[in-house]
Amino acid sequence: MSKQTISTDSAPAAIGIYSQAVRVGNTIWVSGQIPLDPASGELVKGDMEAQVRRVFENLKAIVAAAGASFDEVVKATVFLIDLSHFALVNKVMAEYFREPYPARAAVGVSSLPRGAQIEVECIVAL
Repeated sequence: MSKQTISTDSAPAAIGIYSQAVRVGNTIWVSGQIPLDPASGELVKGDMEAQVRRVFENLKAIVAAAGASFDEVVKATVFLIDLSHFALVNKVMAEYFREPYPARAAVGVSSLPRGAQIEVECIVAL
């Protein structure tokens, strides 16, 4: 099977040697997104809710660039520096996804790129 890269200016450019997303067959693998503003390339300032929303906006832009929507996300993995923010992630995520919700994992980590507090990656099935 061939790989097709997915890219959009509506989400932050990759900060390493990876693609924003890759499509193989009917599956899209979206790289982890941290709360980077796509225009400035800087971490979003403000409270944790603003950071969580920026992450989901970045994911939404990439998923849309692939010709899909959050309705087709089948798996999301959330990485958090502080798991006490998990309830907030649930609250915000509920505004972006509807039932049936994707499968999900939440992982506490000691650090993330650029000092981010959250990173989320997802898998889309078309």
